[in-house]
Amino acid sequence: MIISTIAAASLLVGGFLSAPGLVDRQMNQVYPYSAKAPSRDTLALHQRLWIADLHADSLLWQRDLNRSGKHGHVDFPRLQQGNVALQAFSVVTKTPRKMNIERNGSDTDNITALVVAQGLPPATWNSLLARATYQADELRRLAGKSDGRVSVIGSRAQLRSFIAAREKDPALLAGWLTLEGAHALEGKLDNLDTLYKAGYRMAAPTHFFDTELSGSQHGLKKGGLKPLGRQWLRAMEQRRMIVDLAHASPATIDDVLGLAQRPVMVSHTGVRGTCANGRNLSDGQLKRIAAQGGLVGIGFWNTAVCGKDVAAIARAIKYTVKLIGAEHVAYGSDFDGAVTTAIDAAGLPRLTQALLDAGLSEAQIRRIAGENVRDFLLKNLPDDDA
Repeated sequence: MIISTIAAASLLVGGFLSAPGLVDRQMNQVYPYSAKAPSRDTLALHQRLWIADLHADSLLWQRDLNRSGKHGHVDFPRLQQGNVALQAFSVVTKTPRKMNIERNGSDTDNITALVVAQGLPPATWNSLLARATYQADELRRLAGKSDGRVSVIGSRAQLRSFIAAREKDPALLAGWLTLEGAHALEGKLDNLDTLYKAGYRMAAPTHFFDTELSGSQHGLKKGGLKPLGRQWLRAMEQRRMIVDLAHASPATIDDVLGLAQRPVMVSHTGVRGTCANGRNLSDGQLKRIAAQGGLVGIGFWNTAVCGKDVAAIARAIKYTVKLIGAEHVAYGSDFDGAVTTAIDAAGLPRLTQALLDAGLSEAQIRRIAGENVRDFLLKNLPDDDA
């Protein structure tokens, strides 16, 4: 009886611990390819690009990113296969149950069960800040096991050094840390120093619910910046940390743009001009962000672009380029963000082909594919002694 009870308990625990992998496989998929394969000339162009992506949630799933996987969207080998130079690794610390793009409260959390099931340290079970610092350390641990192929950058000097090294070895890859929602501060502005020391260089005030800082596009009240949010904005700018307006409510976007002294990013979004829903940015918002020197990362998933192939992504990019100029547009895939995407990281040549087919020039594609992000960070990351 005791033996059978232990066996049953072991099966239960084993099933619980295997659940994250099953969820990962189910939620991070790729639509079947429907567009034509890239031509030889396109592949040659793709290899000449300096590619950067502004958003991937891959650290959430506790995969060994040094190994090429058969599920999900991102690992180091697939990034290298796609000729990616710089990948933003965003960290998610809390999401509401039954998450949707219209209306969510903050009183439930999917991530607690995930971190417990993945065997993360007990400190992460009840602390959003601990989850953020753990995932930052995880990226550095993974980079440390890459035999020098992957590095983590946090300053302009580090980025310049990486750019120079990659000119000699195009297989090199760099990551940088971003935070999806400043609720990881746990309501304490002093914790911003902890996040900065952990390596974070960009953060959004909200994710899928309203926070102590501001309203979310998907929250209950959808308000603007609160007093703590205004203090947070000043503190971010003092540290040369970049503000990300992905998921921000219209009121929050207006407040940030009215107060910001530095350009902002929208790491992953769609545009209402090609995909009209509350998740995406209006023409007016796009113009204001661009007018202040900002960047907009176009997403790769259906809710962002109203389509399941690279042609839909290219359509959204082309629309945004026509509206605000190629110098303000970037890739914001949302890889591994519990979404199905048109491609994974290795499939990026297909997007290059779609952009060419949409009529974009090589010069425009170079800017959009990564040079805009590279140059933005060279201007806006912390000082060289960071």
